[in-house]
Amino acid sequence: MSETMNDQQSYYETMYILRPDIAEDEVTNHIDKYNKLLEEFGGTILDSQMRGKRRLAYQIAKHREGIYVQLSHQGDGQHIFKIEKAMRLSEDVIRYMTVKQEGPLPTPRPSTQNSNQAEDKDNPEAKDESKDKQPAASADTANSGKADTEIKENKES
Repeated sequence: MSETMNDQQSYYETMYILRPDIAEDEVTNHIDKYNKLLEEFGGTILDSQMRGKRRLAYQIAKHREGIYVQLSHQGDGQHIFKIEKAMRLSEDVIRYMTVKQEGPLPTPRPSTQNSNQAEDKDNPEAKDESKDKQPAASADTANSGKADTEIKENKES
């Protein structure tokens, strides 16, 4: 039975932003609170990191910066609604977002310098080609957009 449970388990990442004026020990209390809540709701915490205070892209509730917390977890998805409701009800959380991941956290790979050099030796023009292809790709997408509108016009008439 545990195998079927594992098949339904998905990986998620929740990023939430706390108000910048919270004391440091309060921040840890919040992190602990959400970690405990998540486990109570049936999720499994894989990783929880305080990313620190950062400037926001735009003002949220009169705040220009916020304390970012990243939470990687695993579960059947039912725990997300509950944890997000708890965050929504908290005055200290100014933003939160949960994203479904394809798999577990990517583990840092050993230095990739050697593999990059090997690729360059095999194909010395690889870098030049990528530059040439980009404008061509944008031109193609522009043309395909025109073709779509022409098709629609033909259908209407």
